[in-house]
Amino acid sequence: MTKPLDEMTNEERWKLFPIIICNHSPVWKEKYLLEKAIIEKVIGFDNISRINHIGSTTVPNLVAKPTIDILVEINDATDTEKLIINMKEAGYIYSPQPDNPAPHMMFMKGYTNEGFKGQVYHVHVRYSGDWDELYFKDYLLLHPEVAEEYGKLKIELKQKFEYNRDGYTYAKTDFIKNITKLARIEMENKYDV
Repeated sequence: MTKPLDEMTNEERWKLFPIIICNHSPVWKEKYLLEKAIIEKVIGFDNISRINHIGSTTVPNLVAKPTIDILVEINDATDTEKLIINMKEAGYIYSPQPDNPAPHMMFMKGYTNEGFKGQVYHVHVRYSGDWDELYFKDYLLLHPEVAEEYGKLKIELKQKFEYNRDGYTYAKTDFIKNITKLARIEMENKYDV
């Protein structure tokens, strides 16, 4: 019998959910829009200040993990306990993020005890802010040559860290930080609230 996901070690989960890199799919935008509509109903329009499709699946021609990342910025008065309950009832797995500023929460869909099933979503929930992910995404959209460089890095790292998600993520950190710094200079205060 397969262990429940929350009882598995990181290594067991990494084996079950390896890093997969594939070519860009235009279907990802459509899937984002469908999931966005679900999230808006589940969390409530009045609680959301901004919602964005983030990550590599937003960038045409960029190879990506086939995971749709969504950043949901909530208003300060949002009942986060109710939000967690509602997201779980909508089929999401709640993943607390204690190392990030509150109320940073992550919700995932598409993970089962047998591996990936259906479209994978990562929904990042935070209070409104001037978030790096928005700048990074926009910079890649404006600079296809940088997106291509990032794609090459991802393919290289996938070979090295296929069964180590933390290693894969950490190895991209310097590249992402450097590009985000350039993006913040170029798009000064674009997402400042």
